[in-house]
Amino acid sequence: MTARGFFVSGTDTDVGKTVVGCALVRGLRSAGIDVGVMKPFETGVDPDRGPLDAIALSTAAGDPDPLDLVCPIRFALPAAPNVAAAAEGRTVDLEIVRQVYTELSARHEFMVVEGAGGLLVPTTDTATMADLALDLGLPVLIVARGRLGTINHTRLSVEEALRRGLDLVGVVISHDRELSHADAENLGSLRRWLGDRLLLEIPVQARPEDAPIDARNIAQLVERLDRLQAKERPGSSLALPGARSADSFGTS
Repeated sequence: MTARGFFVSGTDTDVGKTVVGCALVRGLRSAGIDVGVMKPFETGVDPDRGPLDAIALSTAAGDPDPLDLVCPIRFALPAAPNVAAAAEGRTVDLEIVRQVYTELSARHEFMVVEGAGGLLVPTTDTATMADLALDLGLPVLIVARGRLGTINHTRLSVEEALRRGLDLVGVVISHDRELSHADAENLGSLRRWLGDRLLLEIPVQARPEDAPIDARNIAQLVERLDRLQAKERPGSSLALPGARSADSFGTS
């Protein structure tokens, strides 16, 4: 099961996956790319408010698809999907995820899929988010915090992704507060370790929907995906609609 796009994972919960995902979706759309979104599982869902992360992603994409497709599996308990399902006497049916993804990816030229938590968060008692990314045939984009503790979390996530044979698009650092001196020194070390695996950083935002994306970041993202595609299928390219080389983009 393969499609153009990527799977957004995090080094932890509440690291800013949805903020980053929404920003990248908006940037891709601004480049003329038709984007579909999916949040296969959302937990901690208030029935009166709905799946807020999925709603944000859908809004960023221009609401092209029914919310029941964007987020087909929802639970009330804010926990891992298999744990939240058990609390309701339910089980997680991964076949539903596969079927919905197949339908959405047939409608769109590009897919952004946001996982829950990190790569090793269980979807069922025997499967993880990393397994889902592999199953969907999507490379992984990892979102990390800028604060103290991020070195270990980020390196573990990157190394586990590579150990499992996942293609790594890159790492995005999402800032949720101003950095202390210790934070900044620590983050400098992580930046050096990541090198060109660091795709971009999202500054602190008063409103998540205001997170900016430079058009050059989108060009860089598309080019990385092209390289990954070419590695799997020599001589091929994503040839994404509206995509141009990084040099052809101005800033925005």
